[in-house]
Amino acid sequence: QVQLVESGGGLVQAGGSLRLSCAASGSIFSINAMGWYRQAPGKQRELVAAITSGGSTNYADSVKGRFTISRDNAKKTVYLQMNSLKPEDTAVYYCNADIATYSDYIRRTSGSDYWGQGTQVTVSS
Repeated sequence: QVQLVESGGGLVQAGGSLRLSCAASGSIFSINAMGWYRQAPGKQRELVAAITSGGSTNYADSVKGRFTISRDNAKKTVYLQMNSLKPEDTAVYYCNADIATYSDYIRRTSGSDYWGQGTQVTVSS
């Protein structure tokens, strides 16, 4: 009913840049917070950056000053601009969004967490 589709991952050299996109589609009534998480091999999934519907942002300390999260509410899309990439940024990046569907609105139920399928980012040294 709701899909999050990511794009923009790939292989880049250290110091390079990538831009990730995540578009939400389906029977969407409203989108609250959106964010990006990542999971490296053998590690737990961690929050990279998040943005509220009003545009307030939050970043992991490890990416502050290098990554920028933004969103286009009309396009139901969240972006992650990643600059000055480091080998330790290598991971699968997942899009996450708190979405209320039209069914939630009609039933007066709260929204749910949705996840994208993940996109691989590899930074070579």
